[in-house]
Amino acid sequence: MRLPLDAGVAVLLGVVSSISIFHFACALDIPLEVLDHVNIEQLPTITAQSPSSLIAFPFDESFSMKCEAKGNPEPKYRWTKNGHEFDPYQDARLIKDGNSGTFVIPNKGNLIQYQGKYRCYAFNELGTAISEEIEFIVPLVPKFPKEKIDPIVVEEGQSFILECNPPKGIPPLQIYWMTLGLQHIEQDERVSMGLNGNLYFSNAQLKDSRTDYCCYAAFPRIRTIVQKTAMSVIVRSTKSISDSESDSDDGANKILERKPSLLMPPRGQTEISLVHGDKLELECIAEGFPTPSIEWIKIGERLTDRASVDNHGKLLTIPGVHGDDEGKYMCKAKNPHGEAVHYFHVTVEAPPRWLSEPEDQLATIGSDVYIKCMVSGLPQPTITWTVNGQLLKDAPASNRKVLEDTIFLHNVKANDSAVYQCEASNRHGTLLANANIMVMNLPPMILTEDYQEYAAVQGKSVVMHCKVFSSPPSTISWTKDDTTNSVEGPRVTVHENGSLEIHSVEKEDMGQYSCFATNTEGKFAITAILDIKDPTRIVEPPQDLRILRGTTAQFSCQAEYDRSFRGDLEILWQKDDAEIVFNHTENAGYLVEDGILQIINVSHKDQGKYVCIARTPLDEDTASAQLIVLDVPDAPEDVTLFEHKNRSVKLKWIPGDDHNSPTNEFIIEYEENQWEPGRWKELLRVPGNHAWALLKLHGHVNYQFHVSAVNAIGKGAPSEPTERYRTPPTAPDKNPENIKIEGHLPHEMDIIWEPLLPIEHNGPGLEYKVSYRRLGVDEDWKEQVVKRHSFIVKNTPTFVPYEIKIQSHNHQGWGPKPKVVTGYSGEDFPAAAPDDVAVEVLNSSLIKVSWTRVHKDKLHGHLGGYRVNWWRLRSLLNSENVHGEKQSLTFPGDRNHGMVPGLKPFSEYSLTVMAFNGRGNGPGSHPVTFRTPEGVPEKNPILRATNAQKDSITLVWAPPLEANGIHTGYLLQYQLINDTADVGEMHTVNITSPNTSRWVLESLEPLSRYKFYLRSCTRVGCGPPVSEEGSTVLEALPILYNISSSVSDNFAKISWILGNEQKETEFYVAYMNNRKGNWKISEAVNTSKSFHIIEGLEPGTVYTVRLMTKNWVDNSSIFEDVIRTRGTGLASIHGGISTQGWFIGLMCAVALLTLIALIACFINRNKGGKYSVKEKEDLHPDLESQGINDDTFCEYSDNDEKPLKGSLESLGGDIKAADSGDSLVDYGEEDGQFNEDGSFIGEYAGRKERGSMEVKGTTQITA
Repeated sequence: MRLPLDAGVAVLLGVVSSISIFHFACALDIPLEVLDHVNIEQLPTITAQSPSSLIAFPFDESFSMKCEAKGNPEPKYRWTKNGHEFDPYQDARLIKDGNSGTFVIPNKGNLIQYQGKYRCYAFNELGTAISEEIEFIVPLVPKFPKEKIDPIVVEEGQSFILECNPPKGIPPLQIYWMTLGLQHIEQDERVSMGLNGNLYFSNAQLKDSRTDYCCYAAFPRIRTIVQKTAMSVIVRSTKSISDSESDSDDGANKILERKPSLLMPPRGQTEISLVHGDKLELECIAEGFPTPSIEWIKIGERLTDRASVDNHGKLLTIPGVHGDDEGKYMCKAKNPHGEAVHYFHVTVEAPPRWLSEPEDQLATIGSDVYIKCMVSGLPQPTITWTVNGQLLKDAPASNRKVLEDTIFLHNVKANDSAVYQCEASNRHGTLLANANIMVMNLPPMILTEDYQEYAAVQGKSVVMHCKVFSSPPSTISWTKDDTTNSVEGPRVTVHENGSLEIHSVEKEDMGQYSCFATNTEGKFAITAILDIKDPTRIVEPPQDLRILRGTTAQFSCQAEYDRSFRGDLEILWQKDDAEIVFNHTENAGYLVEDGILQIINVSHKDQGKYVCIARTPLDEDTASAQLIVLDVPDAPEDVTLFEHKNRSVKLKWIPGDDHNSPTNEFIIEYEENQWEPGRWKELLRVPGNHAWALLKLHGHVNYQFHVSAVNAIGKGAPSEPTERYRTPPTAPDKNPENIKIEGHLPHEMDIIWEPLLPIEHNGPGLEYKVSYRRLGVDEDWKEQVVKRHSFIVKNTPTFVPYEIKIQSHNHQGWGPKPKVVTGYSGEDFPAAAPDDVAVEVLNSSLIKVSWTRVHKDKLHGHLGGYRVNWWRLRSLLNSENVHGEKQSLTFPGDRNHGMVPGLKPFSEYSLTVMAFNGRGNGPGSHPVTFRTPEGVPEKNPILRATNAQKDSITLVWAPPLEANGIHTGYLLQYQLINDTADVGEMHTVNITSPNTSRWVLESLEPLSRYKFYLRSCTRVGCGPPVSEEGSTVLEALPILYNISSSVSDNFAKISWILGNEQKETEFYVAYMNNRKGNWKISEAVNTSKSFHIIEGLEPGTVYTVRLMTKNWVDNSSIFEDVIRTRGTGLASIHGGISTQGWFIGLMCAVALLTLIALIACFINRNKGGKYSVKEKEDLHPDLESQGINDDTFCEYSDNDEKPLKGSLESLGGDIKAADSGDSLVDYGEEDGQFNEDGSFIGEYAGRKERGSMEVKGTTQITA
């Protein structure tokens, strides 16, 4: 809502001042929005001018006298110079700026005519504004006068002064005293330069005589250095005087010595006045002999802490003086003969300073106006009032009065608009202020845009603006949602500039607000719209991390925000208060995506504080986390050896940075250059809070050391190595350790020990003295000195105890007294077998064997344990002996029983027991025969569901490979499974005939899936089940009879007979190379044909063949067979050689010669037998009789054949077959074919120990 102004309003506007909605320290600018609606005239206002002091440096090209102003109408300009009118346009050499009062003085010589004080006046019809005074200074080139200076002649010990009297120039001035060769004159307590540039000598010495004292004055701002004419000083010696009055130097000194007097300042008291903030410098330079010292005192109080004494005590300096530094100061010069004092009375004054500067004012017609101009300063400044640049007396006004520092204007009119100037000055400076007084009436104008939209975050503050221009000042009020009531409350503030501020905004603060501006001239209003947003809040802040260097650190920052800012949310990251800049490459070290910051390959510089900033256009939220980078410690530094001794040295170091993981320990390593140069070995570890260590060293070693630090992260890099340290040779410190006494032969004793390390030799010529004697026998030690680390004692009794000791020796002497160890001489095989061997049968596969221990006198060595050997004689189902492979189980230690697992049920076994020692096995015991009881059968190797009909399925299986007893029949179970989680009731069929290999299950549900379980049973129970799944079909399938297969080398023929009264249908033939595992499926085959030929087979290869009702491979089939193609040329070879007579005769001769050789070997072996059990060992040979394999302890082997894994069918024509546990190929590779009923039992006949089995008869199979 906006209330328009009346058009065509013309207002005389002189000076803009502060109103209720604007406040300006200087001129008030009329807003452009106001000028768009009304034509307002403005008084001039100075906007830019040159500094109060403008120096014409000779190296500058030009000098600008700047004066710029604004006003309406556009101001015009005039200048005064030294109080007189000055027109730049009358001087053609000056460069003028047509858009302002500025003119430029070019540096083309003869600048001195422009030197003076300038002032600019900017004026229009309404009034005049004036600038501050601008002084244009044209410095002259400083020069010392050309003069001839007579030499200064002074008596030795007297004071003198070299005057500089530098020329005037642009400060700062810098003075130097040097020789003509530019060597500085040395200054001290006796010789020093004063603030005025003179060089003071407290007392002359002969060395002060020289002819080239030069004073140099430098003016840095004009880049000039000038030199005064060189001065000569002649110091006359007082020796002649001293010679006439005294015969000693003391007499001369007495003539020279005197009390101090002041050279500078010369009078008794000095008055010093300076400006607040300046630097106070008080100087006292004294003469006398001996040279006086200077002391500074502030009368009545102590010197300020800001005071400093310079120039060898002669200069007191206080920077930035203020009122507290006023007072009386004293300098005291003293020597042994007296003292001299000087007083300084210091006062601190101040230039003018505004207390209340005149302000621009906007006044209404008929009101009273007060213009205040209050200043301070010391001395008190003088105030001069002007109006439009004229003294008040030159521009009288009847309604104007001057009251000290205030001008009063009564009942002002529009023509009272003017510019008033207040100028305050004292000897330290001048202040000037222009005050624009504008008298006018104007209705309110709201300059803020109407219907402006504001948004604020809930809980924050919002400011809605209402910028008003009016005269007199307007009254501002705010309403909400077209109500007449003003917006009020503890959370609401209406500021002087008209803005409405609402603190802690809430959702109910949303809506439309109206701002009304009202004065005596009219009323105006606008509308503002406020929307409240949900705050931005980080809900998943980053967490502090401790991470290893070189890994990736990840900070997460997830925020909630107002949905209206969708797409405007920014997630920014800072590290240590500096924003992280991303270039979206891993090389930058930072990756950011979806509020997750990743720091790649973290290094130490990445450690710090990370801040996440979630920012919307209205607000933001922050969260921070600390990243601590962990690393191994840095290498210690300054590793140093000290306190060197023959066999020890101390090592110290400075620990490196532990990288946020405290150092746990330090590892000290050494390297020696004789035995293993370049290889570092650990010597010592010390706790992490130590920084030194005492190192115990070996003799005759050239060491160097380094130190590594270890923390929880790992071991750090080693320090730089120390210098080398060589220890002298000494006798060995230790004797060999880990002495072993072994006997590989019955009459020998092998002594082996761990030799000393090379570094442990302690010197050259290391050897060992081996001493030994029988334990418990009174005999002397036998000794032998050897250089190697083993020794064999010959001709010892078998397995008797000995005492042995070994001592080290080198060229420096013997090692310590050796320890005595005990050992035994060589072992022999045990001489006896265990007695009373008994077997307790625990179950069908486990027995307990017990025996009587072999007497220790018969062991002939350390007992290793007992070994049980057993072998299977036969199965109780078959009277034929099978004599299975011998198996063995070892029982270590001295024991008399053991458990033997893994036996086959219903079998007859033979068993022996023998003892063994370190040499080998002893004789075996007499064999013990035992039988295992009947068990349950093994799992049936295969179960197939075939010939699926509408309500029946035929199951075909193979008998168990091991019946483990008398086979009594089968237990068949099945249940409905379909594709649901629930399964049907379990049905059970007992099959009492062990010869049954197929079963037809009837009365099944059509088109349903069943799972079948089959167990083989003996009189003891039933074995583990084999399972299979199969499905019934919707309609009955045709019946095929006498399905069979026949093979050649590269093809196979599948034959069948179609059942009577059966309709013709189609099926598919699938076959798989069992080695390659890929199924292939034929085209559809009609049942009216009686056979199908499979071509392209590989010779001598095993295949699986199936007849199926569909053209993909699964577990359901009409017929399945395993066939083997014939090898090429095999028949001709058998037929050609095996029937030849010469071949038969040759084979018989070879057999006869082999039999004769076996008989001869048998007779020869019986003649050489050593033990009474030789025949038993020959009958049951023991492969381990000549040694023990420790890896066989407590183990037994099971060498029964296990079924091989086969292949499962795959879907599709050429699909790789998966593993299957019941493939026909796993049970033999002999040629075979199904019987007339399609069974495949014959495929497993060759694997049965009890002989072959054949099932005859004709059974129909449906397809």
